[in-house]
Amino acid sequence: MRVASLVQLVAMLISAAAQAQTPSTPEASPAPAQPASPCESAAHREFDFWAGNWIVKVASGQEVGRNSIEIEQRGCALLERWTSADGSTGVSLNFYDPVARVWTQQWVSPGAVLTMTGGLVDGAMVLEGPLHYLKDSRATRLRGTWTRLPDGRVRQHFEESADQGRTWTDWFDGYYSRI
Repeated sequence: MRVASLVQLVAMLISAAAQAQTPSTPEASPAPAQPASPCESAAHREFDFWAGNWIVKVASGQEVGRNSIEIEQRGCALLERWTSADGSTGVSLNFYDPVARVWTQQWVSPGAVLTMTGGLVDGAMVLEGPLHYLKDSRATRLRGTWTRLPDGRVRQHFEESADQGRTWTDWFDGYYSRI
């Protein structure tokens, strides 16, 4: 089929589809109902406590950054946008996979990439996976724990392991307060 004929065929199909969707009566047809999100389960809501705009401080009270976590894609994902006090940035996409029954975080920054998986453990979100440092092309293991505190803050505690999880050292311990 020549290109001109193909273009005519596509135009004809688009025209026919548009006519088929035009109501035959002068009354406007009601807007179609928005289908329910497939991400409305309780499991999809487990990490919602982290959503919001936050100032992040260490235990001494020093501000180390700001973080914005938004619920996206009709509840199917949390999108994180981090800016540290020194101006460095990073983003993460967090989502629940109902088939694997696991939470995943995929983090990207100019300094590192990280993919962690896990889920709720005693009310805290615990994720773990390989942390790849871009500058020196090395990998370690990182475990993150997000705990909702009684005063409304969230504690984010990271531990790193250079020996595949046999031993762990503190990597970051921050406290999120809503802005």
